[in-house]
Amino acid sequence: MSSKSPLLEVEDLKVHFPVYGGILARKPIGAVQAVDGVSFQLEAGKTLGLVGESGCGKSTTGLAVLRMLAVTGGHIRFDGTDITTADSGTMRPFRRRMQMIYQDPFGALDPRMTVADIIAEPMIVHKIGASASDRRGRATELLEMVGLRPDMAGRYVHEFSGGQRQRIGIARALAMQPDLLICDEPVSALDVSIQAQIVNLFRSLQDRFGLGYLFIAHDLAVVRHVSDQIAVMYLGRIVEIASSANLYTNPQHPYTQALLAAVAIPDPDVEATRPHIPVMGEVPGAMNPPSGCRFHPRCPRAVAQCKTESPVLRALSGQQSVACHLV
Repeated sequence: MSSKSPLLEVEDLKVHFPVYGGILARKPIGAVQAVDGVSFQLEAGKTLGLVGESGCGKSTTGLAVLRMLAVTGGHIRFDGTDITTADSGTMRPFRRRMQMIYQDPFGALDPRMTVADIIAEPMIVHKIGASASDRRGRATELLEMVGLRPDMAGRYVHEFSGGQRQRIGIARALAMQPDLLICDEPVSALDVSIQAQIVNLFRSLQDRFGLGYLFIAHDLAVVRHVSDQIAVMYLGRIVEIASSANLYTNPQHPYTQALLAAVAIPDPDVEATRPHIPVMGEVPGAMNPPSGCRFHPRCPRAVAQCKTESPVLRALSGQQSVACHLV
């Protein structure tokens, strides 16, 4: 990889889904602005956490980075190469270097295939391994790497727990020897104790292989534990991006402050002294987002400017940027 460019660079990314109406002739009547002007960078071997409420565009961003969704506008650069409009043939070698870990570890695995076949399938697609025995040997190595026994290779998915299934999904992704993993809510479907094991596995694999992670989640405690940098999304846009330490100790955007204030602390004395920041109302629809700052209808600090002017994401320091007129 080039040392001069980030591993992943997303610039003004837009993903809009057209909405059609009409009885006799279906015509476009609008668009759902799922992602609308998102920009960030991810260095090799680092983790960028992407957080926000359900429906804010986190998963859509991850799928667009992998080019699994059509991009409406902006640019996606992987290791210095613009892949925004690359066709399937051009994307093939890049997809080997970018892999995804899905939220549902059962739905992401074929129940009709053995674990060895599941891990070997992408190796067959990308012509890795000289023979079936080589690929099976590699599959057993990967199982050990993610904390499973080699003799589990011949079993089927239904024989495993949720945490074990997620480990299988991670092993399948590692079979490609990727540089980047898009982790889409990878622990949200697991018990808390299992979540900790999987998070620790992610960290150990990153230390071992220098992996870059785009870690999508809504659990702020998990994101804090794994991320070097965190981007906060609201209604298709990033409202704040900062180092993990800065975001949790000095949040600047009212939405970020409200998110952190909503996380309960298991100490009644500390919890009693914390400020509670109410966020009124519901998230507006992405088809007709509010004018100006998209958070202004729910923001307790909104002023007239917030209703008419959309704030730009501007740097406060080298490690923190925020999109807010009042900061």
